[in-house]
Amino acid sequence: MMLLEIFGFLRLSFADILDILLVALIIYQVFRWIRGSSVISSIFMAILALYVLRVVVAALDMRLMSAILGTVLDVGVIALIVIFQPEIRRILTKFGSSYGITARGKSFLNRILGTTDTKLDSEAVKELTEACRSMSLDKTGALIVIQHETRLDYIIDTGDRIDANINRRLIMNLFFKNSPLHDGAVIINDGRVVAARCTLPITEKTDIPPSFGMRHKAAIGISEETDADVIVVSEETGNISFVKGGQVKRIGNINELKLLLTNSFSDQKAGDESKNAGQ
Repeated sequence: MMLLEIFGFLRLSFADILDILLVALIIYQVFRWIRGSSVISSIFMAILALYVLRVVVAALDMRLMSAILGTVLDVGVIALIVIFQPEIRRILTKFGSSYGITARGKSFLNRILGTTDTKLDSEAVKELTEACRSMSLDKTGALIVIQHETRLDYIIDTGDRIDANINRRLIMNLFFKNSPLHDGAVIINDGRVVAARCTLPITEKTDIPPSFGMRHKAAIGISEETDADVIVVSEETGNISFVKGGQVKRIGNINELKLLLTNSFSDQKAGDESKNAGQ
């Protein structure tokens, strides 16, 4: 009885049980979002342990320890947000993409401003696929990311902005091995080439075929975090791959790539119309 009186929070009411369940649900969701990031997971566990320790010392009325732990948590969390800003941004982006927040926000903003999304037209698809065909024949390595609903501003900021029409000669020149912009990814959005030499996150999967190089790992990484489509041209073999949702599909011929790109934007348009109808 003495112990129960010290730990007064053990006298559970319905509100206490509901409180515990909600906290457990939040912790579970956070673990899902940060799964695959060992650094963030370790930091989260450390913060959780400090918070539990703070609750215990507060229940024991250890005022000095409680004050010290409170200060450490308050200052430490802010410091961690600043230090791990890129990782936290990727986690929030993944969260928004998973629950459709990004798509709904963009659709709502477009309705307010009276604007519409520009998709890849047939000419842009033709130019893009012909560039990939030529680079495949020449065994020129390429990494092309096509943005959909999830914004890629944090990826674009790592490279050099271009803002040009999609043109096969431009794309081939960007990935030419002596070009200063060839090392990295090209980002395409709203039917335009918006940036080159961009750095992509690398997947942490361990079951990737040994024939896949860094371009494939980067393509899988960005497609896991966002809804972007990625085209990879292998420098060693000249093979073309289409990556979506972390899955790699080997392209047999250029018409297959055209069909995948066309279907991808058709599916997105149908999804947007369904969301707008639901709202």
